[in-house]
Amino acid sequence: MTTKAITMADDARFWDRIAEKYAKKPVENEENYQRKLKITQDYFRPDMEVLELGCGTGSTALVHAPHVQHIRATDISSKMLDIARAKAADMGVDNVTFEVSSVEDLDVTEGSVDAVLALSVMHLVRDKNATMAKIHKMLKPGGLFVTSTPCLGDTMKWFKLVGPIGAALGLIPKVTIMTKDEWLSSLAPAGFAIDYQWQPEKSIGVFAVAKKVD
Repeated sequence: MTTKAITMADDARFWDRIAEKYAKKPVENEENYQRKLKITQDYFRPDMEVLELGCGTGSTALVHAPHVQHIRATDISSKMLDIARAKAADMGVDNVTFEVSSVEDLDVTEGSVDAVLALSVMHLVRDKNATMAKIHKMLKPGGLFVTSTPCLGDTMKWFKLVGPIGAALGLIPKVTIMTKDEWLSSLAPAGFAIDYQWQPEKSIGVFAVAKKVD
């Protein structure tokens, strides 16, 4: 049996399909979420240009907006971004720009960004190493790479077997299975130094703030 190749368009259709339901879903752990927001904001400055990859319905970008100059928030789902724009209008936020784009297609001037947010995204990108190389080029010297990354290899190794089937059926997006050690150890070769990391539980994604070092 031939396995269907999962395309970016397939992933976009998945997120478009669940956008309304996703928008209504409450934050899984509000205390942990608020801590991550606070830690991130402690690194921000009012003059910062920020890029968010996979911003979803824009909730995090809109919370961070008062703490920076501008946020360019991107996602592959146009329906997610429709919801995000409506939220921004309701909140009167005018320094967040929402844009439909994959990481691969994103056009960013080299060395122009102060911080890149990739929250629950790095396990979903097509090529993790290529994505990190692109992020490294985007960032200014000393720029921030803020991530919150599910490391399913530590708790759900069986997902390597069922994940591709679910993705082929359109039930879930394509997911990369990696352990916490595999993820964190990939940052240094990509030119980042971890400045902060936190994982409240093994079953929860690893939150990290890394800085561009070369």
